[in-house]
Amino acid sequence: MNFNIPADLSTYLDELDAFIEREIKPLEDKNDNIRFFDHRREDARTDWDRGGLPSEEWEDLLAEARQVADAAGHYRYPFPEEYGGKNGTNLGMAIIREHLASKGLGLHNDLQNEHSIVGNNVGLLLMLEYGTEAQQAEWVDGMGAGRRGFAFGITEPEHGSDATHMETKAVRDGDSWVINGEKTWNTGIHKAEYDMVMARTAGKAGDANGITAFLVPMKSKGVKIEEMLWTFNMPTDHGRVSFTDVRVGDDSIFGGEDKGLAVIQHFFNENRIRQAASSLGAAQFCIDESIEYAKVRKPFGKPLASNQAIQFPLVELQTQCEMLRALIHKTAWMMDEHGAFSVSDKVSMCNYWSNRLCCEAADRAMQVHGGLGYSRHKPFEHIYRHHRRYRITEGAEEIQMRRVAGYMFGFMKQRAPKGVGGE
Repeated sequence: MNFNIPADLSTYLDELDAFIEREIKPLEDKNDNIRFFDHRREDARTDWDRGGLPSEEWEDLLAEARQVADAAGHYRYPFPEEYGGKNGTNLGMAIIREHLASKGLGLHNDLQNEHSIVGNNVGLLLMLEYGTEAQQAEWVDGMGAGRRGFAFGITEPEHGSDATHMETKAVRDGDSWVINGEKTWNTGIHKAEYDMVMARTAGKAGDANGITAFLVPMKSKGVKIEEMLWTFNMPTDHGRVSFTDVRVGDDSIFGGEDKGLAVIQHFFNENRIRQAASSLGAAQFCIDESIEYAKVRKPFGKPLASNQAIQFPLVELQTQCEMLRALIHKTAWMMDEHGAFSVSDKVSMCNYWSNRLCCEAADRAMQVHGGLGYSRHKPFEHIYRHHRRYRITEGAEEIQMRRVAGYMFGFMKQRAPKGVGGE
């Protein structure tokens, strides 16, 4: 069993590092753009006069960075060559996302809004997998370049993680569907042209079948952003959206009638392993920064690094990083070999543990750095506030543990190859 990072991927990391230094860092430093990453970051990023939305200058900078990365051939890494990508793998994305996150805050990779020079455009992966020919013709080019995208209307105000108990319903009316309901935590909805709305079209609450995904234009009559939800980490791009007698055609169905749950699950599995890798990278950054600071900080005449009270907590965190890294790499490799649904239990393990670990590492970094660590002159408070979100979103850690238990105790089954667990 070979645990080395593939040579071509290792070379590509070096290529990305050189690209960041050559093109992204100068852009980050241009026109005081560093204000979006230093102690002024939340204030610079947030348009307080527009209800806490991301500022136009912030989002324009991110768009410019994506264009630069796309022109250099990096942004579309995970996509097939025929769509301008590099046929990137789940393992490759996991390693890249950890690597970029371990560099800390910067224009190369900002996890607050999934921005990266290597796009985590799961929506495009879903479009290639589930979109009709007409939908692909309309969406693929713009999504590939990061110019277009849709939001995901999954969570409902009264049901949270219980995605199969949907009060949002779509009823056929002649050659149309009429959607009524409400979604919340609709991320990116302030700029999205479309919302992928999950609605019940058949069956009863709790049924896996009977949920359909609809691509709903945000300009449709009856669609209304009721509010943008302020969060622990601002700015906010999370909205509560209502749908009142919204009429769409069959051409809006995505992934097939009554097959929406498969689209959701595919999205979650692809995104969760990548999010786990990013949280691992952010945790490693916090540990590395703490080690370096402990070497040079000398209260009472000796370095902090000489104290076991400093050493041991960081040793425990580093040990957890090493174990988690091995599991993430194994899980991502198995997804590549056997499919996204073959190791759902391990995806959940990686996801809930990495997000918890990141919060613990950020908290420890604040403690090691003392008052400076608590201030916004260090990035640890930002990392903590952002990654605390991931212990709740896309399946709270309790939901992830419940999934793992379901596979362990035989309540759930997954499509796994012989010899690697499951059935």
